Amino acid sequence: MQELTTRLNALQRPDLLVKAARSGLASYRREAHLGRAMGQSGHTRLVRPPQALERLLEVEAKLNAERGAQDAGYVYARHVEVLIAIMAEAQLLRDGYCRPIAAE
Repeated sequence: MQELTTRLNALQRPDLLVKAARSGLASYRREAHLGRAMGQSGHTRLVRPPQALERLLEVEAKLNAERGAQDAGYVYARHVEVLIAIMAEAQLLRDGYCRPIAAE
C-alpha cells in the first residue's frame, strides 16, 4: 500500500490535465466509469480501490507516454477520464474503502 501511495504522490501532470480531471470528479460514478477507465468490460464493482489504482496507473502511464511522444493516437479526453478515475479511487482508498465496493 505504501508503494501505491508513493506512486500517487509522485504523479506530476500538466495543470490543464489536472484541472480538467478535477472538474469531472464530481460526476464520477464508479459503477459506470471504472471499467471503461481501466479498459475492461464487464462488472468491476468487486474490484478494490488498490487493485483498481494499480491498473489505472498502468493505463495512465501509457497515455502519458503517448502524450509525451506526441503520438497521433493520443486522446486527451481519454487521459482525463483515467485521471478522474485515479483521483476518485485514491479518495476511496484514503477514506478506508479496502473492501469490495457494492453497486452504488
